[in-house]
Amino acid sequence: MGTSLFIARIFGLCYLVIGIGFLVNRKTFQQIIVDFCKNTALMFLAGLLALVVGTIIILSHNVWVANWTVIITIIGWLGFIKGVLILVFPATAVKLTQLCHKNENFFLVRGIVVLILGAVLTYLGFFGV
Repeated sequence: MGTSLFIARIFGLCYLVIGIGFLVNRKTFQQIIVDFCKNTALMFLAGLLALVVGTIIILSHNVWVANWTVIITIIGWLGFIKGVLILVFPATAVKLTQLCHKNENFFLVRGIVVLILGAVLTYLGFFGV
């Protein structure tokens, strides 16, 4: 449980900040995504980071149980898959990212989801069982 709490605290606090940033500065973050998709070096680094973080979580916390800690495992696998997608199929990743971020509602919903996930993980990491 110690690893679960540690990872929940890290992701919870980071997701809280990111979610607030998405909601408060939507236009800025949309422009960041546009610029990001134009820079292949940044795409490569993002894919590498997602792959490494996902792999670290999978190797240290591949726990498939019927409680909240499975959220961390799912985040790890999603990060791993995202990293593979970006590194193996960069053009597809760019097109998918551009398609999603052209829709302003998608960006709003993503911000809300990230904020809620951050709040849940922060609560569970610091105050949960």
